[in-house]
Amino acid sequence: MINIRERRVGMRAFFAAVFSALFIMAPYLPFQGDASAVPCFEDIRKSYKKSDYLLLDRNLHVIHELRVDPMGRRLEWTCVDDISPLIEAAVLKAEDRRFYHHAGVDYQAIMGSIARAFVSGRLRGASTITMQLASLLDPKLAPSKGKRDLSQKWRQIKTAFQIEEKWSKKEILEAYLNIVAYRGELQGIAAASRSLFGKQPHGLVEAESLILASLIRAPNAPLHEVKRRCLSLCRELRWSMKGEELDSLLGKIYSGQDKIEPIREIAPHAARQLLRLGRDGEAVVSTLDSGAQNFVVERLRHHLSVLQGRNVREGAVLAGDNESGDIIVYVSLSDDSPYVDGIKARRQAGSVLKPFLYALAFDEKILTPASLIEDSQMDLLAPGGIYAPKNYDNSFRGKVSARDALASSLNVPAVRVLSLVGEDLFLAGLRKLGLTGLSESGDFYGPSLALGTADVSLFELVKAYMALANGGVLKDMDLVRKSKNLADPIKAFSPEAAFLVSDILSDRGARSLTFGLENPLSTRFRSAVKTGTSKDMRDNWCVGYSSRFTVGVWVGNYSGQPMWDVSGITGAAQVWAEVMNLLHRGFHSPAPEPPSGLVRMMVGDPSEGKEEWFIKGTEPLIRMESAGKAFQRIEYPVNRSIIALDPDIPSDKQRIFFAARIADKEDRWVLNGTEIHRANESSGWKPIRGKHLLRIVNKEGVVLDQIFFEVRGSCLPDNRFAAPSL
Repeated sequence: MINIRERRVGMRAFFAAVFSALFIMAPYLPFQGDASAVPCFEDIRKSYKKSDYLLLDRNLHVIHELRVDPMGRRLEWTCVDDISPLIEAAVLKAEDRRFYHHAGVDYQAIMGSIARAFVSGRLRGASTITMQLASLLDPKLAPSKGKRDLSQKWRQIKTAFQIEEKWSKKEILEAYLNIVAYRGELQGIAAASRSLFGKQPHGLVEAESLILASLIRAPNAPLHEVKRRCLSLCRELRWSMKGEELDSLLGKIYSGQDKIEPIREIAPHAARQLLRLGRDGEAVVSTLDSGAQNFVVERLRHHLSVLQGRNVREGAVLAGDNESGDIIVYVSLSDDSPYVDGIKARRQAGSVLKPFLYALAFDEKILTPASLIEDSQMDLLAPGGIYAPKNYDNSFRGKVSARDALASSLNVPAVRVLSLVGEDLFLAGLRKLGLTGLSESGDFYGPSLALGTADVSLFELVKAYMALANGGVLKDMDLVRKSKNLADPIKAFSPEAAFLVSDILSDRGARSLTFGLENPLSTRFRSAVKTGTSKDMRDNWCVGYSSRFTVGVWVGNYSGQPMWDVSGITGAAQVWAEVMNLLHRGFHSPAPEPPSGLVRMMVGDPSEGKEEWFIKGTEPLIRMESAGKAFQRIEYPVNRSIIALDPDIPSDKQRIFFAARIADKEDRWVLNGTEIHRANESSGWKPIRGKHLLRIVNKEGVVLDQIFFEVRGSCLPDNRFAAPSL
């Protein structure tokens, strides 16, 4: 009897014979000429999607290569002319020896395969490169569970004939080498060459070509099997290859060292914003400068290593062109949190918001650069109790000009300026500048808003400072150059106010009260700059600009841990100075022309010959006195304080005694618009329930200081002292 195994072999041989007949008849069947159903070569090439995209800088240099598709690794499409002839020879010998002599189907190979099938009972091999390409282009032709049925094989042959009729041999080979899988997730000759051997396809040598050609048939075959194929293929090609070289290469591959090293990666955060899966795969041209980007990465990394002993671990730098809004440098560094974008992350601003406060005060004509502001102990009522702002060095300087107060970053004068401007008006100005995270009301932030208790991002700060550099006009900043700015520029400040703030921030003499004359903020070209440190030394900022560029630097810790003994000068300013010096190689930064709405006149002691800028209409009619004398202010009640009446004390016995510092005999108390008595008289005021506005004015009627307070209790209100709406 014929056993089951013999029966199966016979059946397989029968089907092999039938299939061979179909192969022989294939050239005469009608489907051969139906080539319109097959896409053309250019369509396949255009539809090819890379897994790794390139970000180019403004000079078309590669600045970052980023993987965007996790499903497979495909690099750039490589032309046959850019592929080593050795890999072409090895692939043709291994997969399709008569590639250039058939029309899609190799009948000689098929007949040999059929002959072997009569012996083994299995029909295998004989698929040409064109037939394999047909399966790669049409997933429906892919074998199921490692096998392809007769219907799939028939359609594969049909498609191969159509491809050969429509494509050239060069196009077929090029598409095949760029689409076929080599090992693991590697698809295409470029990915395989870069990953396995760290080189481009044109540089492949004999041993490398043998390995790649051997991997095509079984990409995940074990090492010994791949080595056997390589040696067999080498003998057929009659190549002279040393076995040690092959062992070394295979050892590295199978030890897991097959990693694609990016061409360059110095702008990861910008690349993640600009490169997205689903694009056409073309490289994106950014506004970045690769030279400046690389310099900043190296210098910021150096400074962070120096500051590591002071618990500084992260940093970020953003630089932009004032005229175009192009972003030149976009760097965020963190070894612990590399995916956190320090340029977009919100942190406490510190003193870097002060220039906008003073610019608003100048625009509202509340202050001039020569206005005198008292720098002395002050107590303010806050939701958490009494708020007593201090300067960085815990000292007070008496009466100082607005110029010196801003340039030297004095805290107490800034809080006084905020009390004149108002928290809500200042918040509105900051929101107009694009600081979008300020969603609360002025009462929520309170007087500490002047010292930067609000959270902002470095991107927002640099954009806002760029508005000062551009005469008060806010422009868009972008990583991709646009043909035109679609949004109308926003006028954040008047040209006059922007000029005054810029002039103050570039004044080395005015800055010397706090920083001295020699410090990193003093550049060899004209620049305006401001530093800032947040509460508990958690964030350190330095933002400044010239006529050409605006640069912002932040250092600190994403975790919020405080730094140790780091100031604006010892932290971010060091990096800022180096970046500014780099950007201004070959560039001059001239002083801006003063707007027509400004006048300049002598102030202070005539012997000093000091001049100051004023917005027209705010210049003094007489020469202003110099700083030194303490400024007049109300000491009691504290601004926004709440005074409670004691129900156990008769109402006619309760009194409030207003107190002013250095009250002149001509100064007067004015409560809710009604004069009470002279400021130097000690006369108690009978408290009236309600909200009150208390002012102290001089004999000319000029308001020297004002505060709001509220009286609560059971006494009836007195209409004579009705408070205005606050």
